[in-house]
Amino acid sequence: MSKQASLSVEPSRWTQFYALTKPRVVQLIVFCALIGMVLAVPGWPNADQWLHMALACLGIWLVAGAAAAFNCLVERHIDARMKRTSWRPTARGELSSQQALAFSAILCTLGALVLLLCTNPLTMWLTLATFVGYAVIYTVILKPATPQNIVIGGASGAMPPVLGWAAMTGQVGPEALILFLIIFLWTPPHFWALALYRVEDYRQSGLPMLPVTHGSEYTRLQILLYTVILFAACMLPFMYGMSSWLYLVVAVVLSVGFCAYAFALWRNYSDQLSRKTFRFSLIHLSVLFLALLIDHYLWLG
Repeated sequence: MSKQASLSVEPSRWTQFYALTKPRVVQLIVFCALIGMVLAVPGWPNADQWLHMALACLGIWLVAGAAAAFNCLVERHIDARMKRTSWRPTARGELSSQQALAFSAILCTLGALVLLLCTNPLTMWLTLATFVGYAVIYTVILKPATPQNIVIGGASGAMPPVLGWAAMTGQVGPEALILFLIIFLWTPPHFWALALYRVEDYRQSGLPMLPVTHGSEYTRLQILLYTVILFAACMLPFMYGMSSWLYLVVAVVLSVGFCAYAFALWRNYSDQLSRKTFRFSLIHLSVLFLALLIDHYLWLG
């Protein structure tokens, strides 16, 4: 009986630890890093380069998961007051602070070792700097202090393509910085669309998110302005020669769609439209980077 009980508890415990890594967020992070890796390789990668990419993705996944776990630890009391995050194991008290901290430290150490031994020191240090930027500077300092937390803290979230590029080349090229800029400008309208229809959650949590401190109308105007600037930034890969007309067409369609959602949201707000804008922002970034990937390999040679 005790063996059966332990077997039933064990998977549940591992599931709780896995939930701390915010799997969906980390998957998008690793995907963006992978795009940086493949774009850094001029032709079709050989077997050694594919292995190199896989190990780099593993290292980045481990450190990103560590940052997410640390975020869950620091914000456990805030998460407990919000419907969107109250299910997290740290918020429910299913995992102790010591367990979450140890888990984060183990993942971060393993990830740093993988990156150091299998890629290069620059990638390791940039990834660790991203960890500090998100887990400490954003989560601990900026998020509870300023409504511009997403804008400033977005720099950490925009780092994955830079990490991927550095993993393959040992340096940070202008192409990587263009990808960084796209994600950096995408982050505020993405999160503010979420914050608009979750405003009561954030108000109850005490976090100074923009819709709480400046109201819905001002936030919607900021979303519109950022999507317009993002539109211009999405043209840079084509203008710099990183991509062909295929990417350009996809980028224009996606950017027009994002701007249309932002304009509609600015003119006539509803929670349903805000949700649709948030969901479209995820499609926008994922398909945009996928188009870069397809474009890169379609026109090889």
